[in-house]
Amino acid sequence: MSSKPHKVRVDKWLWSVRIFKSRTLATNACKNNKVSVDGQNLKPSSTIERGMILSVQKEGYNMIYKVIDLIEKRVSAKLAEPCYENLTSEEELNKFKEWYMYNKAKSEFREKGEGRPTKKDRRNIDKFKGF
Repeated sequence: MSSKPHKVRVDKWLWSVRIFKSRTLATNACKNNKVSVDGQNLKPSSTIERGMILSVQKEGYNMIYKVIDLIEKRVSAKLAEPCYENLTSEEELNKFKEWYMYNKAKSEFREKGEGRPTKKDRRNIDKFKGF
């Protein structure tokens, strides 16, 4: 029988509840003093408990999360949602969402001459080389 853990590493929890896309990003955030509790910076190996309030600097924005439940394995976003409460101010959330949507829209369009060639570019290159 597996019971729920009483304490979990902070980097593992941040990754498990999908605050960071990878465990490496969560670990690096901790190492770079971007994760704290009551003004105390946390190391990646620091343990957290239910009820703690984490301050996380992500992409230059200050996010605040209350730990509701502890999990060690990464789960779907729907299952991760009840594990924390987002206490971030509305203003900070809106700024983060604007930044996220801007970068997402920017990355969907490739300027000519940037990145990998398109299929059409590849056919023209092959034609030019005589393949």
